[in-house]
Amino acid sequence: MSERNRKPPYRKKPDFKRDRRDRPPPGRRPARVAEPDTAILYGWHTVEAALANPDRRIRVLYATENAAKRLAADGIALKVTPQIVRPDEIARRLGPDAVHNGLLAEADPLDAPDLSELPAEGIVLVLDQITDPHNVGAILRSAAAFGVNALITTARHSPEATGVLAKSASGALEYVPLVTVQNLARGLNALRERGFLLVGLDSEGAADLADTTLRAPLALVLGAEGKGLRQLTRETCDVTARLDLPGAIKSLNVSNAAALALYVATTRLKARG
Repeated sequence: MSERNRKPPYRKKPDFKRDRRDRPPPGRRPARVAEPDTAILYGWHTVEAALANPDRRIRVLYATENAAKRLAADGIALKVTPQIVRPDEIARRLGPDAVHNGLLAEADPLDAPDLSELPAEGIVLVLDQITDPHNVGAILRSAAAFGVNALITTARHSPEATGVLAKSASGALEYVPLVTVQNLARGLNALRERGFLLVGLDSEGAADLADTTLRAPLALVLGAEGKGLRQLTRETCDVTARLDLPGAIKSLNVSNAAALALYVATTRLKARG
Protein backbone atom coordinates (compact mmCIF):
# COMPACT_ATOMS: atom_id res chain seq x y z
CA MET A 1 0.00 0.00 0.00
CA SER A 2 1.35 3.35 -1.00
CA GLU A 3 2.00 6.02 1.59
CA ARG A 4 -0.65 8.15 -0.10
CA ASN A 5 -3.41 5.55 0.44
CA ARG A 6 -2.36 4.53 3.96
CA LYS A 7 -4.95 5.53 6.57
CA PRO A 8 -3.68 7.65 9.41
CA PRO A 9 -3.56 5.96 12.82
CA TYR A 10 -6.91 5.95 14.61
CA ARG A 11 -7.29 8.82 17.06
CA LYS A 12 -10.18 8.88 19.51
CA LYS A 13 -12.39 11.90 19.07
CA PRO A 14 -12.59 14.25 22.04
CA ASP A 15 -15.63 13.73 24.23
CA PHE A 16 -17.00 17.24 23.84
CA LYS A 17 -20.18 16.38 25.75
CA ARG A 18 -18.20 15.26 28.75
CA ASP A 19 -15.97 18.33 28.50
CA ARG A 20 -19.00 20.60 28.45
CA ARG A 21 -20.46 18.88 31.49
CA ASP A 22 -17.26 19.39 33.42
CA ARG A 23 -17.11 23.09 32.63
CA PRO A 24 -19.51 25.65 34.12
CA PRO A 25 -22.03 27.12 31.66
CA PRO A 26 -20.81 30.13 29.66
CA GLY A 27 -20.77 33.28 31.78
CA ARG A 28 -21.19 31.31 35.02
CA ARG A 29 -18.55 31.02 37.73
CA PRO A 30 -17.86 27.63 39.31
CA ALA A 31 -19.83 26.99 42.50
CA ARG A 32 -18.15 28.58 45.47
CA VAL A 33 -16.75 26.03 47.91
CA ALA A 34 -17.79 26.67 51.50
CA GLU A 35 -15.07 27.27 54.06
CA PRO A 36 -14.20 24.46 56.45
CA ASP A 37 -16.15 24.34 59.71
CA THR A 38 -19.23 25.76 58.01
CA ALA A 39 -22.80 24.73 58.69
CA ILE A 40 -24.67 24.35 55.40
CA LEU A 41 -28.35 25.09 55.93
CA TYR A 42 -30.95 24.84 53.18
CA GLY A 43 -34.69 24.58 52.89
CA TRP A 44 -37.34 27.02 54.06
CA HIS A 45 -37.92 25.87 57.65
CA THR A 46 -34.23 25.20 58.27
CA VAL A 47 -33.05 28.62 57.12
CA GLU A 48 -36.01 30.47 58.63
CA ALA A 49 -35.27 28.99 62.06
CA ALA A 50 -31.58 29.85 61.71
CA LEU A 51 -32.41 33.45 60.86
CA ALA A 52 -34.65 33.67 63.94
CA ASN A 53 -31.98 32.22 66.25
CA PRO A 54 -29.96 35.05 67.86
CA ASP A 55 -27.14 32.60 68.59
CA ARG A 56 -26.71 31.62 64.93
CA ARG A 57 -24.28 33.72 62.87
CA ILE A 58 -25.08 33.64 59.16
CA ARG A 59 -22.05 34.16 56.93
CA VAL A 60 -23.70 34.09 53.49
CA LEU A 61 -27.35 33.84 52.46
CA TYR A 62 -28.36 32.81 48.96
CA ALA A 63 -31.98 33.25 47.92
CA THR A 64 -33.96 33.07 44.73
CA GLU A 65 -36.00 36.12 43.83
CA ASN A 66 -39.23 34.40 44.89
CA ALA A 67 -37.75 33.22 48.20
CA ALA A 68 -36.45 36.71 48.96
CA LYS A 69 -39.92 38.15 48.31
CA ARG A 70 -41.45 35.56 50.63
CA LEU A 71 -38.96 36.38 53.39
CA ALA A 72 -39.90 40.04 53.08
CA ALA A 73 -43.64 39.30 52.99
CA ASP A 74 -43.36 37.14 56.14
CA GLY A 75 -41.46 39.90 57.93
CA ILE A 76 -38.44 37.67 58.63
CA ALA A 77 -35.48 39.71 59.83
CA LEU A 78 -32.35 39.10 57.76
CA LYS A 79 -28.95 39.05 59.39
CA VAL A 80 -27.17 39.58 56.08
CA THR A 81 -28.16 40.92 52.71
CA PRO A 82 -29.12 37.92 50.58
CA GLN A 83 -27.37 37.23 47.30
CA ILE A 84 -30.11 36.80 44.70
CA VAL A 85 -29.41 33.74 42.55
CA ARG A 86 -31.24 31.41 40.20
CA PRO A 87 -32.57 28.10 41.58
CA ASP A 88 -30.02 26.12 39.57
CA GLU A 89 -27.20 28.10 41.24
CA ILE A 90 -28.28 26.73 44.61
CA ALA A 91 -28.81 23.26 43.14
CA ARG A 92 -25.24 23.26 41.78
CA ARG A 93 -23.92 23.90 45.28
CA LEU A 94 -26.03 21.20 46.93
CA GLY A 95 -26.73 18.57 44.31
CA PRO A 96 -29.76 17.93 42.11
CA ASP A 97 -31.73 15.97 44.73
CA ALA A 98 -31.64 18.61 47.48
CA VAL A 99 -35.01 20.30 48.09
CA HIS A 100 -33.81 23.81 48.91
CA ASN A 101 -36.99 25.90 48.44
CA GLY A 102 -34.82 28.72 47.09
CA LEU A 103 -32.77 29.23 50.26
CA LEU A 104 -29.21 28.31 51.20
CA ALA A 105 -27.20 29.69 54.11
CA GLU A 106 -23.60 29.23 55.14
CA ALA A 107 -23.34 29.73 58.88
CA ASP A 108 -21.16 29.27 61.93
CA PRO A 109 -21.81 26.05 63.84
CA LEU A 110 -23.68 26.58 67.08
CA ASP A 111 -21.76 26.34 70.34
CA ALA A 112 -22.24 22.96 71.99
CA PRO A 113 -22.84 22.97 75.75
CA ASP A 114 -20.85 20.69 78.03
CA LEU A 115 -22.57 17.70 79.53
CA SER A 116 -22.21 19.23 82.99
CA GLU A 117 -24.13 22.32 81.85
CA LEU A 118 -27.33 20.45 81.04
CA PRO A 119 -30.21 20.96 83.49
CA ALA A 120 -30.88 17.87 85.62
CA GLU A 121 -34.54 17.79 84.62
CA GLY A 122 -36.84 16.59 81.88
CA ILE A 123 -35.61 14.27 79.13
CA VAL A 124 -32.43 13.98 77.10
CA LEU A 125 -31.83 11.63 74.18
CA VAL A 126 -28.58 9.70 73.83
CA LEU A 127 -27.59 8.20 70.46
CA ASP A 128 -25.24 5.22 70.35
CA GLN A 129 -23.45 5.46 66.98
CA ILE A 130 -26.46 6.38 64.83
CA THR A 131 -24.71 7.60 61.70
CA ASP A 132 -27.48 8.22 59.14
CA PRO A 133 -28.01 12.02 58.94
CA HIS A 134 -31.62 11.55 57.82
CA ASN A 135 -32.38 9.54 60.95
CA VAL A 136 -30.53 11.89 63.29
CA GLY A 137 -32.27 14.88 61.72
CA ALA A 138 -35.68 13.24 62.11
CA ILE A 139 -34.86 12.37 65.74
CA LEU A 140 -33.93 16.00 66.36
CA ARG A 141 -37.24 17.12 64.92
CA SER A 142 -39.13 14.82 67.30
CA ALA A 143 -36.90 15.96 70.17
CA ALA A 144 -37.86 19.59 69.50
CA ALA A 145 -41.54 18.66 69.33
CA PHE A 146 -41.41 16.93 72.73
CA GLY A 147 -39.30 19.58 74.45
CA VAL A 148 -36.18 17.42 74.89
CA ASN A 149 -33.39 19.29 76.66
CA ALA A 150 -30.48 17.92 74.61
CA LEU A 151 -29.35 15.33 72.11
CA ILE A 152 -26.12 13.59 73.16
CA THR A 153 -23.90 11.84 70.62
CA THR A 154 -20.33 10.64 70.38
CA ALA A 155 -17.67 12.75 68.71
CA ARG A 156 -16.98 9.84 66.36
CA HIS A 157 -19.54 7.72 64.50
CA SER A 158 -22.11 10.49 64.31
CA PRO A 159 -22.99 12.87 61.45
CA GLU A 160 -22.11 16.56 61.49
CA ALA A 161 -24.81 19.12 62.21
CA THR A 162 -25.00 20.40 58.65
CA GLY A 163 -26.43 19.64 55.21
CA VAL A 164 -28.82 16.69 55.06
CA LEU A 165 -29.06 16.40 58.84
CA ALA A 166 -30.04 20.06 59.17
CA LYS A 167 -32.62 19.75 56.38
CA SER A 168 -34.12 16.58 57.93
CA ALA A 169 -34.30 18.34 61.30
CA SER A 170 -36.45 21.08 59.69
CA GLY A 171 -35.18 23.82 62.00
CA ALA A 172 -34.81 21.69 65.15
CA LEU A 173 -31.05 22.31 65.23
CA GLU A 174 -31.85 25.79 66.51
CA TYR A 175 -33.93 24.49 69.44
CA VAL A 176 -32.27 21.29 70.71
CA PRO A 177 -28.65 21.58 71.91
CA LEU A 178 -26.25 18.98 70.53
CA VAL A 179 -23.76 17.62 73.07
CA THR A 180 -20.85 15.44 71.98
CA VAL A 181 -18.87 13.18 74.27
CA GLN A 182 -15.65 11.31 73.59
CA ASN A 183 -16.74 8.15 75.41
CA LEU A 184 -20.42 7.26 75.64
CA ALA A 185 -20.15 4.98 78.68
CA ARG A 186 -18.38 7.70 80.65
CA GLY A 187 -20.95 10.21 79.46
CA LEU A 188 -23.78 7.98 80.67
CA ASN A 189 -22.11 7.55 84.05
CA ALA A 190 -21.77 11.32 84.31
CA LEU A 191 -25.51 11.65 83.66
CA ARG A 192 -26.25 9.05 86.35
CA GLU A 193 -24.13 10.98 88.85
CA ARG A 194 -26.33 14.00 88.15
CA GLY A 195 -29.47 12.00 88.93
CA PHE A 196 -30.57 10.85 85.46
CA LEU A 197 -32.33 7.50 85.07
CA LEU A 198 -30.69 5.74 82.10
CA VAL A 199 -33.16 3.73 80.01
CA GLY A 200 -31.79 1.88 77.00
CA LEU A 201 -34.25 1.04 74.24
CA ASP A 202 -33.64 -2.52 73.13
CA SER A 203 -35.77 -5.10 71.34
CA GLU A 204 -34.74 -7.59 74.05
CA GLY A 205 -35.53 -5.19 76.88
CA ALA A 206 -36.80 -6.52 80.20
CA ALA A 207 -40.24 -4.92 79.83
CA ASP A 208 -42.35 -2.71 77.60
CA LEU A 209 -41.41 0.96 78.01
CA ALA A 210 -45.06 1.69 78.83
CA ASP A 211 -44.79 -0.67 81.84
CA THR A 212 -41.38 0.56 83.01
CA THR A 213 -41.13 2.82 86.04
CA LEU A 214 -39.83 6.16 84.79
CA ARG A 215 -38.81 9.35 86.54
CA ALA A 216 -37.15 12.62 85.63
CA PRO A 217 -34.48 13.49 84.87
CA LEU A 218 -34.56 10.77 82.22
CA ALA A 219 -32.07 9.76 79.52
CA LEU A 220 -33.45 7.61 76.70
CA VAL A 221 -30.65 5.77 74.93
CA LEU A 222 -31.10 4.59 71.34
CA GLY A 223 -28.85 2.36 69.25
CA ALA A 224 -28.23 2.18 65.52
CA GLU A 225 -30.61 0.27 63.28
CA GLY A 226 -29.60 -3.35 62.91
CA LYS A 227 -26.85 -3.27 65.54
CA GLY A 228 -28.88 -1.75 68.36
CA LEU A 229 -27.15 -0.77 71.56
CA ARG A 230 -23.55 -1.82 71.96
CA GLN A 231 -22.91 -4.23 74.80
CA LEU A 232 -21.09 -1.73 77.01
CA THR A 233 -23.82 0.85 76.45
CA ARG A 234 -26.50 -1.68 77.37
CA GLU A 235 -24.62 -2.70 80.49
CA THR A 236 -24.16 0.94 81.54
CA CYS A 237 -27.90 1.71 81.39
CA ASP A 238 -29.95 1.33 84.58
CA VAL A 239 -32.63 -0.60 82.73
CA THR A 240 -33.45 -1.69 79.19
CA ALA A 241 -36.95 -1.48 77.78
CA ARG A 242 -38.61 -2.48 74.55
CA LEU A 243 -41.44 -1.01 72.50
CA ASP A 244 -44.21 -3.59 72.15
CA LEU A 245 -46.23 -3.11 68.98
CA PRO A 246 -49.64 -4.68 68.26
CA GLY A 247 -49.24 -5.14 64.51
CA ALA A 248 -47.56 -7.74 62.31
CA ILE A 249 -44.34 -5.69 62.04
CA LYS A 250 -42.61 -5.57 65.39
CA SER A 251 -39.80 -3.12 64.69
CA LEU A 252 -39.62 0.54 63.68
CA ASN A 253 -37.15 2.80 61.98
CA VAL A 254 -34.97 4.32 64.73
CA SER A 255 -36.37 7.81 64.21
CA ASN A 256 -39.94 6.51 64.49
CA ALA A 257 -38.95 4.49 67.56
CA ALA A 258 -37.52 7.65 69.11
CA ALA A 259 -40.77 9.55 68.51
CA LEU A 260 -42.86 6.74 70.01
CA ALA A 261 -40.54 6.40 73.02
CA LEU A 262 -40.72 10.14 73.64
CA TYR A 263 -44.51 10.05 73.53
CA VAL A 264 -44.65 7.16 76.00
CA ALA A 265 -42.05 8.74 78.31
CA THR A 266 -43.54 12.23 78.35
CA THR A 267 -47.03 10.82 78.93
CA ARG A 268 -45.79 8.69 81.85
CA LEU A 269 -43.83 11.53 83.40
CA LYS A 270 -46.76 13.91 83.08
CA ALA A 271 -49.04 11.36 84.77
CA ARG A 272 -46.59 11.18 87.70
CA GLY A 273 -46.97 14.91 88.14
